[in-house]
Amino acid sequence: MPSLDETTAERLRAVGVALLVSAIGLGVGIGLVLVLSVGLVGLGLEPSPATLLVISLVSIQGIAFGGVALTYLRLRDRSLRNLGVRVPSVREVLIVVVGYAAAFVAAVTGALVVSVTGAPAGENQVAEFASADPTVLLWLVPASILLIGPGEELLFRGIVQGRLRETFDAVPGVVLASALFAGVHYVALTGGAGGRLVTVTVLFFPALVFGGVYELTDNLVVPSLVHGAYNATLFAFAYLAIRLSETGGLPREGASAVLAATTALPI
Repeated sequence: MPSLDETTAERLRAVGVALLVSAIGLGVGIGLVLVLSVGLVGLGLEPSPATLLVISLVSIQGIAFGGVALTYLRLRDRSLRNLGVRVPSVREVLIVVVGYAAAFVAAVTGALVVSVTGAPAGENQVAEFASADPTVLLWLVPASILLIGPGEELLFRGIVQGRLRETFDAVPGVVLASALFAGVHYVALTGGAGGRLVTVTVLFFPALVFGGVYELTDNLVVPSLVHGAYNATLFAFAYLAIRLSETGGLPREGASAVLAATTALPI
């Protein structure tokens, strides 16, 4: 049995690896976005909001997160099978449904908790792009299920949470992984530090759900589906709210509130 000092050292090492993997994934993704965006401008092309969003999703959630995760697995002589990537069972499908509902409850709970601070939430790129071009939200509905959910869960649940769980018990492992997942979104937000921290806090709550269902099933497909369906639903609601406000079927304030809710998306 490892001594107390050895256990502490192992846990610190696990946290360090989790931080490093998260930072590399985010850094590589941002770097790709900048290179591709500058390249388009250099070619005399002015990227539209939809183009910028596609570049961001493919670069960060796809190439960067996926590439870093797969590289990590290769370095440790492991494969996706070690992360529990398999077709969900009937029980796991039921957990997907329950997790989907729980993610909304968690997001509302988080919003209520932070609302007492009175600090305005920071905005993410989605809200900014959707304000300029609402059709961006339609692209995000399938992208949530096909790219965003799988990409982010592969890195933050499969790799980060998986590494932390090698040395931490279930609860601290899920909590730490969720905190890292929410924390990396800080750099993708706009606004003051207080507003960004508010949004990061809100993101932490649905992240706990994603981590929890992965812990329960040991199947990465389950949190990917929960995450993707949760995002897709909010994007669809935001698009409908904007269109209804344009036709007078919904007050503009209501549409703004729904669009602001996308700030709480773990994207």
